[in-house]
Amino acid sequence: MPDKHLYEYAVIRVLPAVEREEFLNVGIILFSKKAKFIKVHYVINQKKLSLFSESLDIEQLQMNLQSLEKIANGDKEGGPVAQLDIPSRFRWLTAVRSSCIQVSRPHPGLCEDLEKTAQRLFEEMVL
Repeated sequence: MPDKHLYEYAVIRVLPAVEREEFLNVGIILFSKKAKFIKVHYVINQKKLSLFSESLDIEQLQMNLQSLEKIANGDKEGGPVAQLDIPSRFRWLTAVRSSCIQVSRPHPGLCEDLEKTAQRLFEEMVL
């Protein structure tokens, strides 16, 4: 029987009008310390987001979400935070924020395949 991986995940949310506290789930971050694994999946659904606010800068949103992915991947373009170890990057990515991009509190789980679990959670929580 394959080993099970302990993981944590958080849902990435966009709040087009922060003051209204309405949000749309756009992605997930999945992390496993023991497996040294971190993954960001996201999608921008302009049609849904425009229902919340027509003034949302989609291009800026795209750049900000790409930054989250770069940080998770340890890409040098992600800045100094991207050079931290994987657990520290996950904690930084899931820190409480009051901006238009926020994340849920992390939730734990067990799985055999982290990639498949990341995809499943993305499909369940976002798509």
